[in-house]
Parts: sequence; structure tokens; C-alpha cells
Amino acid sequence: MNYDILPMTAEDIQGIVLLENECFSSPWTFDGIEEELHNPDSHFLCAKAEKVMGYIGVQEICGEAYITNIAVGNEFRRNGIARSLLECACKGADERRCEFITLEVRESNTPAISLYESEKFERVGMRKNFYSNPTENGIIYTKYFTR
Repeated sequence: MNYDILPMTAEDIQGIVLLENECFSSPWTFDGIEEELHNPDSHFLCAKAEKVMGYIGVQEICGEAYITNIAVGNEFRRNGIARSLLECACKGADERRCEFITLEVRESNTPAISLYESEKFERVGMRKNFYSNPTENGIIYTKYFTR
């Protein structure tokens, strides 16, 4: 499957909104995503061919990187897109000298957990009842960068 991983542009926002609504029970709004486009601490990447197939959002604060969301459209899953997005986000955070990159994932999301563990993320904690619709624990995974 051919696609490019590129920084998010204003033209990508509507495609990201569609992915948000497809993939999440509490999706980000158009305005919320648009704000990230203008946030100097945010680094959003899109996997694109003719349309946005997937995306990842990262916010960096004081040398720490936080993955806000990663999503791939149902029709594009199992093609390595999430792995490519995650690798690019990690590489960018490392190049910008972050100490680590971290995220929360639903306890039941075993495909995502397998991906994170295969990319050397470590389980470092749990946030009880972190998610809603349905209520579920969030598992915290972190990847540390060596200096």
C-alpha cells in the first residue's frame, strides 16, 4: 500500500475528523484539531494517499512527548500504517531531544498494546476508569530515549 507520512495541514483536518468519529467514542472536534495545527508544541502527522488514512498527534512539553491520539481508518488497518506513524512520531520526539514518549491505551485494545510493546514501549502504570463510553482503565505505556 502506497502512502506518505506528512505533517498535518489545514486540508487534512476534515479527514482527521472523519477518522476521529470512526475510531473513538469521544472524538475530537474540527475546532479542537484545528487548534493543534497552530500549537507550536503539537506535532501531528498524517498517513495520506488520496485521503487521510491515519494520523498521530503528539504534544511536547518540557522535553516530554505525549501521544494524544493515533487512528487508522478501518479500511486501511493491518497495512503497517499505525506502525509507520508511531515510528515517525518517536523519531521526531527523539530528534527534538525529548526524554520519552508516552500514551494511554484502553485496557481491552490488544492490537494497539501489541504494537506498542513491539516498538519497545514499556507498561509503566494504569489510570483507573480513564476512558468513558464504555468506562475502562487506561494503561500507560512509555518509550524512553537514550542519550
